Amino acid sequence: MTHLYGILNVAKGALHTQQKAIDVTAHNIANVNTPGYSRQKVNMVTSHPLSSEPGQLGTGVQAAAIQRMYDSFLGIQINTESQSLGKWEAQKDSLQKVEMILDESSGYGLNGALSEFWNAWHDLVNEPSSQTERAVLLAKSESLANIFNRISADLKQIQRDLDTRISGTVQEINRIADRIAGLNEQIAQVEASGRNANDLRDGRDLLLTELSSMIDINTSEGPDGKMTVLLSGGRPLVQNGTSWDVSIETNASGLQDILWLDGSGGSVNITETISGGALKGWLQVRDGSVPSYLSRLDDMAAGIIQAVNNLHSSGFGLDGSTGNDFFVGTTASDIGIHPNVLGDPRLIAAAGTASGVPGDNSIAIAIAGLQDDLTMDGNTATFGAYYNSIIADLGGAVQEAAANYDHQSAMVEQLTGVRESVSGVSLEEEMVNLIRFQHAYEAAAKLVSTTDELLETVIAMV
Repeated sequence: MTHLYGILNVAKGALHTQQKAIDVTAHNIANVNTPGYSRQKVNMVTSHPLSSEPGQLGTGVQAAAIQRMYDSFLGIQINTESQSLGKWEAQKDSLQKVEMILDESSGYGLNGALSEFWNAWHDLVNEPSSQTERAVLLAKSESLANIFNRISADLKQIQRDLDTRISGTVQEINRIADRIAGLNEQIAQVEASGRNANDLRDGRDLLLTELSSMIDINTSEGPDGKMTVLLSGGRPLVQNGTSWDVSIETNASGLQDILWLDGSGGSVNITETISGGALKGWLQVRDGSVPSYLSRLDDMAAGIIQAVNNLHSSGFGLDGSTGNDFFVGTTASDIGIHPNVLGDPRLIAAAGTASGVPGDNSIAIAIAGLQDDLTMDGNTATFGAYYNSIIADLGGAVQEAAANYDHQSAMVEQLTGVRESVSGVSLEEEMVNLIRFQHAYEAAAKLVSTTDELLETVIAMV
């Protein structure tokens, strides 16, 4: 290739290589805002030289590969931290909804209703024969019961809402797993011919990050470029071009358990083994936090029902009747005023003896005194203090979830920033590259025109 036509081949190779570099630069610029895109570059190498005298003669340049600027270890770190971020975000958002239900800052929550209930009994102490005080007491008692009912219903609704989100996420996991399996096949097919499946790998990595925010996964890549995705316990979700499904099943509590389907008709309950992602956060609130608050609320309602009824049934109403319960129900969900008392306020027992009616107020005093009695938590707390402990525990849980979410957000943001420094597209850098490759292309074109002039000179000599 020491002749003029060899120079034309060198120029031709330079034109093609610089054009590829411009094409890749254009691709980078076009995808500057594409989520998950990794910057690409053309790796240029010298073409195989020719032996000649007085030494080897170069034959120009060629594009060896289009390289994807990506740090696989960094990608694994981002996915690992995304699992924790997804868990804490789901837990924080769910607990904040619980906090809204138990909110006392609006001015009238359970604490306020409970305070008004005790105050109404104190008013009855002062006027044991008053129909007006009895009517007020019934109104305040209904308000207290209604708030218990509402809080209980709202907490159970949160469980159902979380169930719906869990079901939807399970379907999304299956969709993503199926797409990853499809990309595995495409990547292996492209790279089997020695080319790099850069854009396909970007798409698969973006799906893996999205998947890791939903559920904890472990990933590994085989020599053929196919990604294996495992769930907790080593159960496969994606392997080569095959994906396994996860499903849901209603448990004894009426809520959804998560199952892994083995592909042959069998299934394994993996609800307890899930340790990360949004699913874990929702499961912790649905199966742990909410039932705990419901149970403590039920204990409080049951304590009030029992304590008030024990005293009230021993007293006497204005009509001389006795043995009447004031409340009905056993939990926060069904606490209510006894229909007989609600229909006839005279049945409210304020007197301790039949002969003391209507001026006796001993039972009313005893019931009003329950406000300060240590009747809850093993006789160590009043009703008000017991409820305040629920609010305090919830506030602590929300703060913990928020703090962990902020920490994980900062971790993922920092890792994403590092990834952007490695894989992100800088428009300033790409514009510099564009000008650099343009000049190289123009120089190669000038080489073609110069060689053409030399050929014309040679031809004219013939």
